[in-house]
Amino acid sequence: MSNITLFSQIIKKIDRSIFNKLVREKQADKGCKGFNSWTHLVSMLFCHFAKSTSVRDISNGLRSATGNLNHLGVRKAPSKSSVSYQNKRRDADLFKDLYYSLLKSLGQQAALRRVKLKVKVPVYLLDATVISLCLSVFDWATFRTKKGAVKMHTLLDYDGKLPVFVNITEGSVADNKGAYGIPLEKGAVIVADRYYNDFPMINVWDSSGVYFVIRHKKNLSYTSIKERDLPEHTAQHVLKDEEIELSNAQSKAKYPKTLRRVVVWDERNGQTIEVITNNFKWAAQTIGELYKARWEIEVFFRDIKQLLHIKTFVGTSKNAVMIQIWTALITILLLKVMKATAKYGWHLSNLVAFIRLNIFVKIELQKWLDKPFEVHKEPLLDVIQGDLFSN
Repeated sequence: MSNITLFSQIIKKIDRSIFNKLVREKQADKGCKGFNSWTHLVSMLFCHFAKSTSVRDISNGLRSATGNLNHLGVRKAPSKSSVSYQNKRRDADLFKDLYYSLLKSLGQQAALRRVKLKVKVPVYLLDATVISLCLSVFDWATFRTKKGAVKMHTLLDYDGKLPVFVNITEGSVADNKGAYGIPLEKGAVIVADRYYNDFPMINVWDSSGVYFVIRHKKNLSYTSIKERDLPEHTAQHVLKDEEIELSNAQSKAKYPKTLRRVVVWDERNGQTIEVITNNFKWAAQTIGELYKARWEIEVFFRDIKQLLHIKTFVGTSKNAVMIQIWTALITILLLKVMKATAKYGWHLSNLVAFIRLNIFVKIELQKWLDKPFEVHKEPLLDVIQGDLFSN
Protein backbone atom coordinates (compact mmCIF):
# COMPACT_ATOMS: atom_id res chain seq x y z
CA MET A 1 0.00 0.00 0.00
CA SER A 2 1.11 3.56 -0.68
CA ASN A 3 1.07 6.24 1.98
CA ILE A 4 0.04 8.94 -0.50
CA THR A 5 -3.19 9.35 -2.46
CA LEU A 6 -3.83 8.46 -6.10
CA PHE A 7 -4.21 12.15 -6.92
CA SER A 8 -0.81 12.95 -5.36
CA GLN A 9 0.86 10.21 -7.41
CA ILE A 10 -0.76 11.47 -10.63
CA ILE A 11 0.42 15.01 -9.89
CA LYS A 12 3.97 13.68 -9.38
CA LYS A 13 4.07 12.77 -13.07
CA ILE A 14 4.48 16.50 -13.74
CA ASP A 15 8.16 17.45 -13.58
CA ARG A 16 8.32 20.31 -11.05
CA SER A 17 11.62 21.55 -12.49
CA ILE A 18 9.95 22.11 -15.89
CA PHE A 19 7.04 23.90 -14.25
CA ASN A 20 9.25 26.04 -12.00
CA LYS A 21 11.32 27.09 -15.01
CA LEU A 22 8.18 28.27 -16.81
CA VAL A 23 7.03 30.13 -13.70
CA ARG A 24 10.36 31.97 -13.50
CA GLU A 25 10.36 32.81 -17.21
CA LYS A 26 6.84 34.23 -17.07
CA GLN A 27 7.21 35.69 -13.57
CA ALA A 28 3.87 34.07 -12.83
CA ASP A 29 4.35 34.27 -9.05
CA LYS A 30 5.29 37.95 -9.03
CA GLY A 31 3.23 39.73 -6.39
CA CYS A 32 1.64 36.44 -5.39
CA LYS A 33 0.50 36.12 -1.78
CA GLY A 34 0.13 32.48 -0.76
CA PHE A 35 -1.73 31.14 -3.80
CA ASN A 36 1.26 30.36 -6.03
CA SER A 37 1.26 28.92 -9.54
CA TRP A 38 1.74 25.32 -8.38
CA THR A 39 -1.27 25.52 -6.04
CA HIS A 40 -3.21 27.04 -8.93
CA LEU A 41 -2.26 24.15 -11.22
CA VAL A 42 -3.16 21.52 -8.60
CA SER A 43 -6.50 23.26 -8.00
CA MET A 44 -7.45 23.26 -11.69
CA LEU A 45 -6.34 19.65 -12.21
CA PHE A 46 -8.47 18.70 -9.21
CA CYS A 47 -11.33 20.55 -10.92
CA HIS A 48 -11.07 18.16 -13.89
CA PHE A 49 -10.28 14.91 -12.09
CA ALA A 50 -13.06 15.48 -9.52
CA LYS A 51 -15.30 17.25 -12.07
CA SER A 52 -15.88 20.17 -9.72
CA THR A 53 -18.62 22.50 -10.92
CA SER A 54 -17.54 25.68 -9.13
CA VAL A 55 -14.67 27.35 -7.32
CA ARG A 56 -16.47 26.46 -4.08
CA ASP A 57 -16.26 22.76 -5.03
CA ILE A 58 -12.54 23.10 -5.75
CA SER A 59 -11.87 24.82 -2.44
CA ASN A 60 -14.00 22.45 -0.36
CA GLY A 61 -12.67 19.39 -2.18
CA LEU A 62 -9.04 20.24 -1.47
CA ARG A 63 -9.90 21.31 2.07
CA SER A 64 -11.30 17.82 2.65
CA ALA A 65 -7.84 16.41 1.85
CA THR A 66 -6.33 17.91 5.00
CA GLY A 67 -3.22 15.93 5.88
CA ASN A 68 -2.64 14.98 2.25
CA LEU A 69 -2.01 18.46 0.87
CA ASN A 70 1.71 18.36 1.65
CA HIS A 71 2.05 15.38 -0.74
CA LEU A 72 0.55 17.61 -3.43
CA GLY A 73 3.10 20.33 -2.73
CA VAL A 74 0.33 22.57 -1.40
CA ARG A 75 0.61 24.26 2.00
CA LYS A 76 -3.01 25.28 2.40
CA ALA A 77 -6.26 24.62 0.59
CA PRO A 78 -7.11 27.75 -1.45
CA SER A 79 -10.22 29.78 -0.77
CA LYS A 80 -12.80 30.12 -3.54
CA SER A 81 -12.00 33.82 -3.88
CA SER A 82 -8.29 33.02 -4.39
CA VAL A 83 -9.05 30.52 -7.16
CA SER A 84 -11.42 32.96 -8.82
CA TYR A 85 -9.00 35.88 -8.58
CA GLN A 86 -6.00 33.99 -9.97
CA ASN A 87 -8.07 32.47 -12.79
CA LYS A 88 -8.73 36.01 -13.89
CA ARG A 89 -5.23 37.35 -13.25
CA ARG A 90 -2.56 34.67 -13.88
CA ASP A 91 -1.53 34.41 -17.54
CA ALA A 92 -3.08 31.34 -19.20
CA ASP A 93 0.03 30.98 -21.37
CA LEU A 94 1.77 29.42 -18.35
CA PHE A 95 -0.54 26.40 -18.61
CA LYS A 96 -0.38 26.42 -22.39
CA ASP A 97 3.43 26.21 -22.33
CA LEU A 98 3.27 23.54 -19.63
CA TYR A 99 1.04 21.38 -21.84
CA TYR A 100 3.50 21.55 -24.75
CA SER A 101 6.44 20.86 -22.41
CA LEU A 102 4.69 17.81 -20.94
CA LEU A 103 3.78 16.64 -24.43
CA LYS A 104 7.51 16.51 -25.22
CA SER A 105 8.44 14.67 -22.04
CA LEU A 106 5.40 12.39 -21.62
CA GLY A 107 3.85 12.24 -25.09
CA GLN A 108 5.90 9.24 -26.21
CA GLN A 109 4.48 7.19 -23.34
CA ALA A 110 0.95 7.87 -24.58
CA ALA A 111 1.69 7.00 -28.22
CA LEU A 112 0.22 3.75 -29.49
CA ARG A 113 1.58 1.48 -32.18
CA ARG A 114 -0.05 2.23 -35.52
CA VAL A 115 -2.19 -0.70 -36.61
CA LYS A 116 -4.27 0.40 -39.60
CA LEU A 117 -2.53 3.06 -41.65
CA LYS A 118 0.10 1.78 -44.05
CA VAL A 119 2.02 5.02 -44.45
CA LYS A 120 5.20 5.48 -42.40
CA VAL A 121 5.14 9.28 -42.26
CA PRO A 122 3.61 11.24 -39.34
CA VAL A 123 -0.15 11.68 -39.72
CA TYR A 124 -1.98 14.69 -38.27
CA LEU A 125 -5.74 15.23 -38.12
CA LEU A 126 -7.04 18.79 -38.37
CA ASP A 127 -10.44 20.01 -37.18
CA ALA A 128 -12.18 22.47 -34.88
CA THR A 129 -14.86 22.12 -32.22
CA VAL A 130 -17.20 24.69 -30.73
CA ILE A 131 -17.61 25.06 -26.96
CA SER A 132 -20.87 26.93 -26.35
CA LEU A 133 -21.04 29.78 -23.84
CA CYS A 134 -23.77 32.13 -22.66
CA LEU A 135 -23.22 35.42 -24.51
CA SER A 136 -24.77 37.53 -21.73
CA VAL A 137 -22.15 36.19 -19.28
CA PHE A 138 -19.19 35.63 -21.63
CA ASP A 139 -19.71 38.80 -23.66
CA TRP A 140 -16.22 38.59 -25.21
CA ALA A 141 -16.93 35.20 -26.86
CA THR A 142 -18.61 36.30 -30.10
CA PHE A 143 -20.29 33.61 -32.18
CA ARG A 144 -23.88 34.34 -33.16
CA THR A 145 -26.38 37.07 -32.40
CA LYS A 146 -27.64 35.48 -29.18
CA LYS A 147 -25.04 32.81 -28.59
CA GLY A 148 -21.43 32.90 -27.47
CA ALA A 149 -18.72 30.29 -27.95
CA VAL A 150 -15.03 29.56 -28.16
CA LYS A 151 -13.55 27.34 -30.83
CA MET A 152 -10.66 24.90 -30.41
CA HIS A 153 -8.72 24.61 -33.67
CA THR A 154 -6.81 21.38 -33.13
CA LEU A 155 -4.05 19.45 -34.91
CA LEU A 156 -4.11 15.92 -33.49
CA ASP A 157 -1.25 13.43 -33.74
CA TYR A 158 -2.77 10.18 -35.04
CA ASP A 159 -0.39 7.91 -33.11
CA GLY A 160 -0.62 9.57 -29.69
CA LYS A 161 -4.20 10.83 -30.14
CA LEU A 162 -3.05 14.07 -28.50
CA PRO A 163 -2.99 17.65 -29.87
CA VAL A 164 0.35 18.94 -31.10
CA PHE A 165 -1.23 22.33 -31.79
CA VAL A 166 -4.28 24.08 -30.34
CA ASN A 167 -5.51 27.56 -31.24
CA ILE A 168 -8.38 28.77 -29.06
CA THR A 169 -10.38 31.60 -30.64
CA GLU A 170 -13.80 33.19 -30.45
CA GLY A 171 -16.46 30.95 -31.96
CA SER A 172 -16.95 33.32 -34.91
CA VAL A 173 -13.49 32.57 -36.36
CA ALA A 174 -13.75 30.29 -39.42
CA ASP A 175 -12.16 26.84 -39.22
CA ASN A 176 -9.64 27.51 -41.99
CA LYS A 177 -8.64 30.90 -40.53
CA GLY A 178 -7.88 29.31 -37.17
CA ALA A 179 -5.56 26.79 -38.84
CA TYR A 180 -3.14 29.23 -40.45
CA GLY A 181 -0.63 28.96 -37.61
CA ILE A 182 -0.30 25.18 -37.50
CA PRO A 183 3.26 23.79 -37.46
CA LEU A 184 4.31 22.28 -40.79
CA GLU A 185 6.49 19.15 -40.72
CA LYS A 186 8.07 18.22 -44.04
CA GLY A 187 6.97 14.80 -45.23
CA ALA A 188 4.00 14.62 -42.84
CA VAL A 189 0.37 14.37 -43.95
CA ILE A 190 -2.51 16.55 -42.76
CA VAL A 191 -6.03 15.10 -42.99
CA ALA A 192 -8.94 17.53 -42.86
CA ASP A 193 -12.62 17.99 -43.67
CA ARG A 194 -14.13 20.17 -46.41
CA TYR A 195 -13.98 23.33 -44.25
CA TYR A 196 -10.25 23.44 -45.00
CA ASN A 197 -10.65 23.83 -48.78
CA ASP A 198 -8.51 26.94 -48.57
CA PHE A 199 -6.32 26.97 -51.67
CA PRO A 200 -3.80 29.63 -50.50
CA MET A 201 -3.31 27.64 -47.29
CA ILE A 202 -2.85 24.23 -48.93
CA ASN A 203 -0.51 25.84 -51.45
CA VAL A 204 1.69 26.88 -48.51
CA TRP A 205 1.49 23.31 -47.18
CA ASP A 206 2.52 21.88 -50.55
CA SER A 207 5.41 24.35 -50.86
CA SER A 208 6.58 23.27 -47.39
CA GLY A 209 6.72 19.59 -48.41
CA VAL A 210 3.57 18.66 -46.48
CA TYR A 211 1.06 16.19 -47.91
CA PHE A 212 -2.65 16.77 -47.44
CA VAL A 213 -5.83 14.72 -47.79
CA ILE A 214 -8.89 16.97 -47.74
CA ARG A 215 -12.52 16.26 -48.51
CA HIS A 216 -13.46 18.69 -51.25
CA LYS A 217 -16.67 20.67 -51.58
CA LYS A 218 -19.46 19.53 -53.88
CA ASN A 219 -19.14 22.66 -56.01
CA LEU A 220 -15.42 22.20 -56.75
CA SER A 221 -14.73 23.32 -60.33
CA TYR A 222 -12.05 21.21 -61.98
CA THR A 223 -10.90 19.66 -65.23
CA SER A 224 -9.92 15.99 -65.36
CA ILE A 225 -6.46 15.51 -66.89
CA LYS A 226 -5.86 11.80 -66.48
CA GLU A 227 -7.79 8.76 -65.23
CA ARG A 228 -5.66 6.47 -63.09
CA ASP A 229 -6.14 2.71 -63.12
CA LEU A 230 -8.32 1.25 -60.39
CA PRO A 231 -7.36 -1.98 -58.60
CA GLU A 232 -9.02 -5.01 -60.26
CA HIS A 233 -9.42 -7.43 -57.38
CA THR A 234 -8.88 -5.36 -54.22
CA ALA A 235 -10.23 -2.10 -52.82
CA GLN A 236 -13.53 -2.33 -54.69
CA HIS A 237 -14.82 0.63 -52.65
CA VAL A 238 -12.50 2.95 -54.65
CA LEU A 239 -14.78 4.46 -57.31
CA LYS A 240 -12.49 6.94 -59.02
CA ASP A 241 -8.84 7.95 -59.07
CA GLU A 242 -7.86 10.84 -61.33
CA GLU A 243 -5.52 13.80 -61.77
CA ILE A 244 -7.20 17.19 -62.04
CA GLU A 245 -6.59 20.90 -62.45
CA LEU A 246 -8.74 23.62 -60.91
CA SER A 247 -10.81 25.28 -63.62
CA ASN A 248 -11.96 28.35 -61.70
CA ALA A 249 -9.57 31.19 -62.57
CA GLN A 250 -9.38 32.57 -59.03
CA SER A 251 -8.87 29.14 -57.46
CA LYS A 252 -6.23 28.20 -60.04
CA ALA A 253 -4.32 31.39 -59.31
CA LYS A 254 -4.23 30.38 -55.65
CA TYR A 255 -3.30 26.74 -56.36
CA PRO A 256 -1.90 26.34 -59.91
CA LYS A 257 -0.56 22.79 -59.48
CA THR A 258 -2.09 19.44 -60.40
CA LEU A 259 -4.19 17.68 -57.76
CA ARG A 260 -5.22 14.09 -57.34
CA ARG A 261 -8.91 13.35 -56.78
CA VAL A 262 -9.99 10.08 -55.17
CA VAL A 263 -13.59 8.98 -54.66
CA VAL A 264 -14.34 6.12 -52.27
CA TRP A 265 -17.56 4.51 -51.05
CA ASP A 266 -18.14 4.72 -47.29
CA GLU A 267 -20.23 1.62 -46.58
CA ARG A 268 -20.63 2.44 -42.90
CA ASN A 269 -22.40 5.76 -43.56
CA GLY A 270 -23.77 4.91 -47.00
CA GLN A 271 -22.14 7.81 -48.85
CA THR A 272 -19.36 8.69 -51.27
CA ILE A 273 -16.31 10.54 -49.99
CA GLU A 274 -14.48 12.78 -52.47
CA VAL A 275 -11.01 13.92 -51.44
CA ILE A 276 -8.16 15.84 -53.02
CA THR A 277 -4.49 15.27 -52.27
CA ASN A 278 -1.06 16.31 -53.49
CA ASN A 279 0.34 12.78 -53.12
CA PHE A 280 0.49 10.79 -56.36
CA LYS A 281 2.40 7.74 -55.03
CA TRP A 282 0.16 6.20 -52.40
CA ALA A 283 -2.52 3.69 -53.40
CA ALA A 284 -6.03 5.08 -53.70
CA GLN A 285 -7.10 2.74 -50.91
CA THR A 286 -4.48 4.31 -48.61
CA ILE A 287 -5.84 7.79 -49.42
CA GLY A 288 -9.31 6.62 -48.42
CA GLU A 289 -8.04 5.04 -45.18
CA LEU A 290 -6.23 8.24 -44.29
CA TYR A 291 -9.43 10.24 -44.57
CA LYS A 292 -11.40 7.69 -42.53
CA ALA A 293 -8.76 8.05 -39.80
CA ARG A 294 -10.01 11.62 -39.36
CA TRP A 295 -12.75 10.19 -37.12
CA GLU A 296 -10.16 9.94 -34.32
CA ILE A 297 -10.23 13.70 -33.81
CA GLU A 298 -14.01 13.55 -33.35
CA VAL A 299 -13.43 10.90 -30.67
CA PHE A 300 -10.91 13.21 -28.99
CA PHE A 301 -13.37 16.11 -28.95
CA ARG A 302 -16.08 13.84 -27.53
CA ASP A 303 -13.78 12.59 -24.77
CA ILE A 304 -12.57 16.00 -23.66
CA LYS A 305 -16.10 17.40 -23.58
CA GLN A 306 -17.81 14.48 -21.87
CA LEU A 307 -15.11 13.27 -19.48
CA LEU A 308 -13.55 16.55 -18.37
CA HIS A 309 -14.95 19.84 -17.20
CA ILE A 310 -15.09 22.23 -20.16
CA LYS A 311 -18.81 22.43 -20.92
CA THR A 312 -19.32 24.81 -18.01
CA PHE A 313 -16.68 27.12 -16.58
CA VAL A 314 -15.73 28.18 -13.07
CA GLY A 315 -14.75 31.66 -14.27
CA THR A 316 -16.25 34.07 -16.80
CA SER A 317 -13.20 36.00 -18.01
CA LYS A 318 -11.40 35.04 -21.20
CA ASN A 319 -8.27 34.17 -19.22
CA ALA A 320 -10.21 31.91 -16.84
CA VAL A 321 -11.76 30.01 -19.77
CA MET A 322 -8.33 29.59 -21.39
CA ILE A 323 -6.84 28.26 -18.13
CA GLN A 324 -9.64 25.73 -17.76
CA ILE A 325 -9.22 24.48 -21.34
CA TRP A 326 -5.42 24.20 -21.14
CA THR A 327 -5.57 22.39 -17.79
CA ALA A 328 -8.15 20.04 -19.35
CA LEU A 329 -5.59 19.25 -22.05
CA ILE A 330 -2.94 18.60 -19.39
CA THR A 331 -5.43 16.30 -17.63
CA ILE A 332 -6.20 14.26 -20.74
CA LEU A 333 -2.46 13.96 -21.44
CA LEU A 334 -1.92 12.50 -17.96
CA LEU A 335 -4.92 10.18 -18.42
CA LYS A 336 -3.63 8.85 -21.74
CA VAL A 337 -0.17 8.26 -20.28
CA MET A 338 -1.74 6.22 -17.46
CA LYS A 339 -3.97 4.32 -19.89
CA ALA A 340 -1.04 3.48 -22.18
CA THR A 341 1.23 2.29 -19.35
CA ALA A 342 -1.42 0.17 -17.59
CA LYS A 343 -1.59 -3.60 -18.11
CA TYR A 344 -5.36 -3.54 -17.62
CA GLY A 345 -7.36 -2.66 -20.73
CA TRP A 346 -8.93 0.59 -19.55
CA HIS A 347 -11.51 2.51 -21.50
CA LEU A 348 -10.77 6.18 -20.97
CA SER A 349 -14.27 6.83 -19.60
CA ASN A 350 -13.89 4.05 -17.01
CA LEU A 351 -10.45 5.27 -15.99
CA VAL A 352 -11.77 8.80 -15.40
CA ALA A 353 -14.72 7.50 -13.37
CA PHE A 354 -12.57 5.19 -11.23
CA ILE A 355 -10.03 7.93 -10.47
CA ARG A 356 -12.87 10.25 -9.48
CA LEU A 357 -14.19 7.64 -7.04
CA ASN A 358 -10.74 6.89 -5.58
CA ILE A 359 -9.05 10.27 -5.88
CA PHE A 360 -7.99 10.44 -2.20
CA VAL A 361 -7.53 6.70 -1.66
CA LYS A 362 -4.03 5.70 -0.60
CA ILE A 363 -2.93 2.93 -2.94
CA GLU A 364 0.03 2.45 -5.26
CA LEU A 365 -0.94 4.01 -8.59
CA GLN A 366 0.75 1.60 -11.01
CA LYS A 367 -0.49 -1.50 -9.19
CA TRP A 368 -3.99 -0.04 -9.17
CA LEU A 369 -3.78 0.76 -12.90
CA ASP A 370 -2.57 -2.78 -13.67
CA LYS A 371 -5.01 -4.63 -11.38
CA PRO A 372 -7.84 -2.28 -10.36
CA PHE A 373 -10.12 -4.98 -8.94
CA GLU A 374 -7.51 -6.81 -6.90
CA VAL A 375 -7.47 -6.24 -3.15
CA HIS A 376 -4.11 -4.67 -2.36
CA LYS A 377 -3.15 -5.56 1.19
CA GLU A 378 -0.29 -4.17 3.19
CA PRO A 379 2.50 -6.73 3.66
CA LEU A 380 2.62 -8.30 7.13
CA LEU A 381 5.44 -7.04 9.30
CA ASP A 382 8.03 -9.73 9.95
CA VAL A 383 8.02 -9.28 13.73
CA ILE A 384 8.12 -12.08 16.28
CA GLN A 385 5.68 -11.25 19.05
CA GLY A 386 6.45 -12.63 22.50
CA ASP A 387 4.03 -15.04 24.15
CA LEU A 388 2.76 -13.47 27.35
CA PHE A 389 2.04 -16.84 28.95
CA SER A 390 5.13 -18.76 27.84
CA ASN A 391 7.44 -20.18 30.46
